[in-house]
Amino acid sequence: MSKSFEKYQKRRLRSSYISVIVSISLVLFLLGVLGLLVLNTKKVSNYFKEKAAITLYLKNGIKKDNILNLQVSIDEQAFTKSTRFISKEEAAEVYKKENGEDFMDFLGYNPLENSIDIYVKADYVSPEKMEEIENMYKNNQFVSSVSYDKPLIDLLTKNVRRISFFILLFCGLATLVVVVLINSSIRLSVYAKRFTIKTMQMVGATKRFIRKPFIWNSVKLGIIGALLAIIELAALLYYLNKTFPEFGVVDNRIEMAGLFGIVFMMGILITWASTFMATQRFLNLRTDELYY
Repeated sequence: MSKSFEKYQKRRLRSSYISVIVSISLVLFLLGVLGLLVLNTKKVSNYFKEKAAITLYLKNGIKKDNILNLQVSIDEQAFTKSTRFISKEEAAEVYKKENGEDFMDFLGYNPLENSIDIYVKADYVSPEKMEEIENMYKNNQFVSSVSYDKPLIDLLTKNVRRISFFILLFCGLATLVVVVLINSSIRLSVYAKRFTIKTMQMVGATKRFIRKPFIWNSVKLGIIGALLAIIELAALLYYLNKTFPEFGVVDNRIEMAGLFGIVFMMGILITWASTFMATQRFLNLRTDELYY
């Protein structure tokens, strides 16, 4: 009878440990995903910002050397990410593909102009800075007009700020939830041993001596849970990098290593603090209070 009871207790204890590890790994994985979201919000917003272009329409009759010199001078500007020259013939072909008709058949000539698309670095994609770039080139001797999507730039700027704010707010709340969930799991595992804690205290064991094995055991569970969460995050990063390589999710290895380090340390710190507070609570209770 006693052997079967011991086996039951061991299975129950093992099951409790597994549930704690799974809980820790899941909530730390959630924390890691949120950290990943924060780190890559700027990358994703920059990716979309840098798709916006300012188009310089060039006057007719300009020599190729002058066009090349103008493009080179634009490339040297601090705000330029890249430039692309589009000839009037190429622009006509694009129009024909997009609209399914050739306007040159009934016009008899190509009314389009040569142009240079300027793709601006993300830090310069704002209504004020885009207007400065426009003013810089609209009076250029080779430029007939300057065009860019002003409503799109306004929308991008407002939405990026709004989304960044809500992501930071959500991450703060989610971090609090993560701490509470891990704390609850640890408290339940310590609660199951509250009578053992009180028995040790009654035979003269010091609080530090009683806390030590509980804390060490919980920290080990936290380390295992954190390692599982890191493996899950690595798998997620691999998938995202394969699916969306243009976002460069894993380009900054230092950031990724820092994120993994934070997840690992959070697993240790939260389990340590939760176990310390839980054991301290039961150590301070009277024996009759353990039943409530």
